[in-house]
Amino acid sequence: MSKILVTGGAGFIGSAVIKLYQELGHEIFVIDNLSFGNRDFIDVDDAHFFKEDILDGEKITSIITDMKPDSIVHLAAIHFIPYCNKHPYESSNININGTINILNAAKEAKVKQVLFASTAAVYPIYDEAVSEMNDTGPMDIYGLSKLTGEHLCNEFHLESGIPTIICRFFNAFGPNETNPHLIPEIQDQVNGGKRTINLGNLTPKRDFIHTSDMATAVNTLQEKVKEGIHVFNLGRGIEYSVTDIVDAFERELGEKITIEVDQARVRKTERMHLLADVSKLKSLGWEPKIGIDEGIKTLLK
Repeated sequence: MSKILVTGGAGFIGSAVIKLYQELGHEIFVIDNLSFGNRDFIDVDDAHFFKEDILDGEKITSIITDMKPDSIVHLAAIHFIPYCNKHPYESSNININGTINILNAAKEAKVKQVLFASTAAVYPIYDEAVSEMNDTGPMDIYGLSKLTGEHLCNEFHLESGIPTIICRFFNAFGPNETNPHLIPEIQDQVNGGKRTINLGNLTPKRDFIHTSDMATAVNTLQEKVKEGIHVFNLGRGIEYSVTDIVDAFERELGEKITIEVDQARVRKTERMHLLADVSKLKSLGWEPKIGIDEGIKTLLK
């Protein structure tokens, strides 16, 4: 059994990771200021939960050095791109300076491993699947802040020698979503009884991966990567358009859904493709198990 700290653990992906780790028998600690997360998403007692802000470096270092976790899964960040674009200083401050504080505390506590949640938004526009060898080139403040985090992780590993994993998350879906992304937006409208729904851009394609598959991938990485610093894509390796997702909701409902384009939701700048090459991750023995239809079925009332 390992002692694992998950920052942002009361959030969307964190709650899935914690659930799996608890099933595996690990001792879990959580740091989350609950600005986006929800305490009810996780079954963690108060002795293992710290409602703290990762921007408070002194407090974070004190907590982590006292805790002495074996490993840290650093998920805490502002993720929603429209929010990041509207609040560039706030999001950059949390995503960059918060990461600095976590890495400094990890070094002070001499942890055995750190996993940093990065993003597919570090890549520029490509029409084909992107591998970890593709050049980076963020298009927005979120991707830029996460790429900065990757550089910080490189410096952290060079200074400390602590094994470090950079995991570039593609488009997550599943229960406990905390931001109005595409699938929860459709879910909310459909569960609210609507069969004519309002959406923005319809043609972009994305690589959607269920959070339970993301959790097993994070666990695989922590079990298999024990030295050095490594970058991994985490997606399903399948691209879906907005209309493909709506079609999946139709199949599970057994009813027709009509789409109306809401110009207020249309992004003026949008990449048409974002597809992960996940062969590097799969080489460790990981395979995604939950498809779009199965995942969406669990989201419908």
